[in-house]
Amino acid sequence: MTSHFLFTSECVSEGHPDKLCDQVSDSVLDACLAQDPYSKVACESASKTGMVMIFGEITTKAILDYQTVVRSTIKRIGFDSSEKGFDYKTCNLLIAIEQQSPDIAQGVHLGRDDENVGAGDQGHMFGYATNETPEMMPLTHVLATKLCKTLTKVRNDGTLPWARPDAKTQVTVEYELNDKKLTPKRVHTVVISVQHSADVTNEQIRADLKQHVILPSIPAEYLDDKTIYHLNPSGRFVIGGPQSDAGLTGRKIIIDTYGGWGAHGGGAFSGKDPTKVDRSAAYAARWVAKSVVAAGLADRVLFQVSYSIGVAEPLSVYVDTYGTGKRPDTEILDIIKKNFDLRPGVIIRELNLRRPIYQKTAYHGHFGRDDPDFTWEVPKKLVF
Repeated sequence: MTSHFLFTSECVSEGHPDKLCDQVSDSVLDACLAQDPYSKVACESASKTGMVMIFGEITTKAILDYQTVVRSTIKRIGFDSSEKGFDYKTCNLLIAIEQQSPDIAQGVHLGRDDENVGAGDQGHMFGYATNETPEMMPLTHVLATKLCKTLTKVRNDGTLPWARPDAKTQVTVEYELNDKKLTPKRVHTVVISVQHSADVTNEQIRADLKQHVILPSIPAEYLDDKTIYHLNPSGRFVIGGPQSDAGLTGRKIIIDTYGGWGAHGGGAFSGKDPTKVDRSAAYAARWVAKSVVAAGLADRVLFQVSYSIGVAEPLSVYVDTYGTGKRPDTEILDIIKKNFDLRPGVIIRELNLRRPIYQKTAYHGHFGRDDPDFTWEVPKKLVF
């Protein structure tokens, strides 16, 4: 039986206030790991008009210049003038950083070798993969993210001089489901809202977004004369970034992952060192799911793993192939267990996660990226 349905995913640019905070938190993490790979970091950020606050718990041998780390991140994002609503040179930076609780330290890593470090907290993490795109990611998520990437490019290279750092994209795709097989058929709706200078007309914005952002980002075969476009539908978006909305680390967890497909355990990534399984186990879960799809064992895979604080071995593992498995799910789960050691310390070692690579994960998604630093995106050759 064949059926059709619509599914939507969104993305936000580097200048979105929540994403700004994710990048600030991960820039602090990277600065710690660059000097001390065994840093224990849980760094949150908040932002509002003219202000960024970093707060949390950090235990590290690194000596940090927080002012330089944070301001250079905001500069890279593009907030360099009061005309844009935020300026890295003049914003106020508040710091409330303490050391990691000794209660957590003694229960997680003190006196343990690397392989047997305990999980930094309890929780459950998911990984997802699908063969509908070369990235093995959902098409809705891929296209929404590509729109944001293209927006960043044309803003930075001067193609769209009126564009400012804050932006959001959203893509709705019509899917066909035929006997468990999922096929994207067409793009139903595209939504883009981008912060802009006060002197540009809505007509110019819409024409530029169509020509310079949408057409280079979405393959022509998915667009037709019925595709709906909502381009800066509010009519005015001059005030953006933290001036228009308060920002917080960890509020874009669906954008960071699979665009609403699969499932999410609720834990954010940014500002957390890899002993925090919210991050490292979610990366490993993506590695597992992508490896299963790459091996041809299923068309789509959802994988879950769970942990207790202080315990190295996972409490549970689960797999769902949505009926697309070439073998029973129970057999695929056995293959996963034989091929992956999901203790946090082993994940950190095998994916080489003690490197300062995290700031670039904090925008344009943590998964589906073609970057050698994203080791969890390289499928493991499974033995079965």
